[in-house]
Order: sequence, then structure tokens, then C-alpha cells
Amino acid sequence: MHASPADLAAARWPLAASSETDWLRELAAGDGLTGFMPPPLPDAAWVLHSLYEHDVGPTGMSFPAYLHAFLNTTGTGREIVPGLDPADVFADPADPFARSAGEHPGPRWRRLRWAELARRTGDPVAAGGRPPGHGSFPSLAAAAAGGWPVGITAPSEGSLDRADWNRLVDLLTAHSPQGPATRCFAYYTPLVCGAEDFENLCVRTGRLQDAKALYDHPDAEFSGPTNLWSHDRSWVVCTDYDLWATKVAGPAPLVESLLADREIEAVRLP
Repeated sequence: MHASPADLAAARWPLAASSETDWLRELAAGDGLTGFMPPPLPDAAWVLHSLYEHDVGPTGMSFPAYLHAFLNTTGTGREIVPGLDPADVFADPADPFARSAGEHPGPRWRRLRWAELARRTGDPVAAGGRPPGHGSFPSLAAAAAGGWPVGITAPSEGSLDRADWNRLVDLLTAHSPQGPATRCFAYYTPLVCGAEDFENLCVRTGRLQDAKALYDHPDAEFSGPTNLWSHDRSWVVCTDYDLWATKVAGPAPLVESLLADREIEAVRLP
């Protein structure tokens, strides 16, 4: 019998002492509730969480309005937006409140770069240098009258897509002296662990070669750890619980590789 991805992740990433986060707490000058946000080490970039656009394009209906209409028309067979199947909008139409698993949303969706959407809307990728989050693309939310428009997926809050997580691990591996054998620590905020224990923080240890398995770790309700860092502390990754982007702090060559990558979309912020 083959072990499940969650079982493999748990086996390869055993628990470590919660005190391993002490240096992060001091570095980030925070309690890690939504993540330990590192300063540049000496450089940093933000990996933007993926956007996707449906082939019908953005509609004038917000996602909350679409959800309301869907719940009121379930079983009638009436199409809420012409050409848009509810199965394309919800991860599970039987449970429209179910979270996305972080996978590509389907064949009728294409990756939409933040830079392309910024050119289209006139909104900056990061207004005022603030980290990308719910305040991003305000003109798009305004056009949909009350929220993000159906037809474009809002970026995942507090979670990279699986494809971007895997690519990030590849780049970290390429820029770590010990490569795949690099020893790492992974921290999960109590907000994603289902048990708000702030005295015994959830920290796990493993090798970078097994970091892709963290995406399926049973500790987390979200996908991937809140923080990942190398044992030598040369780089730190932070996926803040409240943001639409993941910060990577480390040496300049690592950051430059993120900015130049053709799969990941990353930006520098002041």
C-alpha cells in the first residue's frame, strides 16, 4: 500500500523544538501570529500568488453576488453568467464554501500575470509599496460592485499555488550551498493548525529535497508552511496568513533568480 502525500510529509518532517523560532521572533520583531516577516538578508523579493482568468473573461458580477445567486438558484438549471459553469467557479459546487486545493483551476482558465492585470486596470501591482493583499487592484473590485469579479480568481490568501511552491523550492535548492541536502525548518502559525497553542509553536525539520511534500502536510489547513528557512539562516521564506504574496529574503543571487524566473512572478518592494 502506498503512503498518502500527507503521511509522507509527516514522516519526512518530524517535529522540532518550538524554540527554533526564537531567532525569527527577534529578527522579525513580531510574534509570528500571521508569520514571521523577515527583513532583507540582505536582499528580498515578493513572489506573487497566482491569478487565473476564465475564458469568458471578468464579469461585472462580484464573487459574493455570484455565490448568493448560486445558492438561490441551485437545482433550477439556470445559468447565472452565460458561458460560466459553477463547476468552474467553485472547487466543489456541492460545497461552494470549500477552499481551493491550490491546484490549477481547470482547462478553461489561463494564468494571468499581475503585470498584465496592472496594465489593464491602471492599478499598481503594489500601491505605495505595501505588500499585495486585499487592497490590490481596487478599480477591479469597484467595477464588480462589491468584490473581486467572477471570471478572475483572486490570489490565494496565505498560500502559494502548488506549482509556484514547487518552483520556489527548486530555486532555493539551486541557491543553497548544500543543495537538496540543505537542512531546513518549517513553521506553521497556530491560525492554520486548528489549535491555537501559542506556547508550543508547530515547527518541523527536514531536508530541502523533501520540501515539496510540505504542501500536503497534515498540520496545516492551508497549503505550505508559514515560514521556511535554512538551518544556516541564509534565507527565509514567509507566506503571511493575510497576504497575497510570499516574501523571500536572502542573498542577492537568489532574489535575482526569482525576479528573472519565467514561471514565478516576483517583484521587489521598497
